[in-house]
Amino acid sequence: MASNDRQAREERARLRTYQARQEVHVRKQRRRTRDNVIAAVALVVVLAIATAAQLLYFNGGPGTPEAEPSAAPTPTPTAPAGENQGDVPPADLAGDRTWTGTLTLNDIPLGIELDGAAAPQAVSSEISLIQSGFYDGTTCHRLTKDAIWVLQCGDPTGDGTGGPGYSYGPVENAPADDLYPAGTIAMARAADQYSHGSQFFIVYEDTTLPGDTGGYSVIGRVTSGLDELRAGITAAGTADGATDGAPAVPVSITGFTIE
Repeated sequence: MASNDRQAREERARLRTYQARQEVHVRKQRRRTRDNVIAAVALVVVLAIATAAQLLYFNGGPGTPEAEPSAAPTPTPTAPAGENQGDVPPADLAGDRTWTGTLTLNDIPLGIELDGAAAPQAVSSEISLIQSGFYDGTTCHRLTKDAIWVLQCGDPTGDGTGGPGYSYGPVENAPADDLYPAGTIAMARAADQYSHGSQFFIVYEDTTLPGDTGGYSVIGRVTSGLDELRAGITAAGTADGATDGAPAVPVSITGFTIE
């Protein structure tokens, strides 16, 4: 009888020990699940913030990527938005036709086409700037990667704030689906659609850009040399390793012709 009682007590003790271990295991599992959920949420938040920051940068945010604040010779603080400012080249200069030429970056020649029929004002401005030698020796000050893949050029100050002394708009020939295929050449701008100037960007991988503020004026495309551009410039990324910043390989426009 005593033996049976002792055996029962031992079984109850083993059961309590097992139950205690099970409870510890369950708590650990719950804690591990909670930690995994927290880590996943944190990762999503970080990615969302990074993406939002880059998209904001493409809509007149800090540093204004497409931003080219009006650089008119006599800037007027009360100048209204939504109007051309300064001596803008006439829109009929583009001649309703396709222009061909060569944009040379660090001695890498890119064959280009500019569509004067699709974006007459923007292409007219570019023709005027190219033919006047405006771009000679200017730099490509900005490279983006990860979701947005563009190389931005055409600022005479080299920091993203300069322009040709005028600004114009509105947006022309923006893609309806917000997709800018690799090779696209488009004009950079700030939030105001009438803030186009001399800055443009080359899309080196398919990129989707937000169209809620009107998109970006597509003026043409790269017809040759894009692989060389990737290998010689964009593959190196940015100088500080960030997803958006100055190119690791300094880039200058060493030639720009159009006909």
